[in-house]
Amino acid sequence: MRRLIRDFGPCGLVPETRRSPFQSLVQAVAHQQLNGTAANAILARFKKLFPGCRFPRPEDLSSVSDDDLRGAGFSRAKILAIRDIAAKTLSGVVPTSRQIVKLSDDEIIERLTEVRGVGRWTVEMLLIFQLGRPDVLPADDFGVRNGFRHAYKKRDLPTPKEVLAHGKRWRPHGTTAAWYLWLAADAAKKK
Repeated sequence: MRRLIRDFGPCGLVPETRRSPFQSLVQAVAHQQLNGTAANAILARFKKLFPGCRFPRPEDLSSVSDDDLRGAGFSRAKILAIRDIAAKTLSGVVPTSRQIVKLSDDEIIERLTEVRGVGRWTVEMLLIFQLGRPDVLPADDFGVRNGFRHAYKKRDLPTPKEVLAHGKRWRPHGTTAAWYLWLAADAAKKK
């Protein structure tokens, strides 16, 4: 890890704290299994369905049909997930921005994984990129595992369990370690 820090410089991870948990989850679902360019294009078309607002609120989704959402580029499975995110936000399962900052990482994971299409990885991305939680090591993330493989010169991709075991020495800075491992994976891809 010391070599990665030397090679890449200080950690430049800056969370986007202005997004609501609803917005973060919708954006995460849009990005699932897609490259960033395609997901951002779908999100841009999605936002155009709701003129006059920066990002729709959960209650705004009732004003658009599934066909409208399909036209924006969402699959049927993602439409079901987005509708469930909206419903669970309105019911209080998905906490508000004020509520979520008071919850522990484990409480957030437990609540948000009740939502259709939202797994542990999606919640870990919210913990890192929205809430700025310092000790999140998403060991199931391919980029983290691949970065670990390159940084530690392993022949095979490590298992999530191996990454977590090694990651104990990075506590309480798991998020920073993940950031450096993502950079290591990106640098290896460019070679």
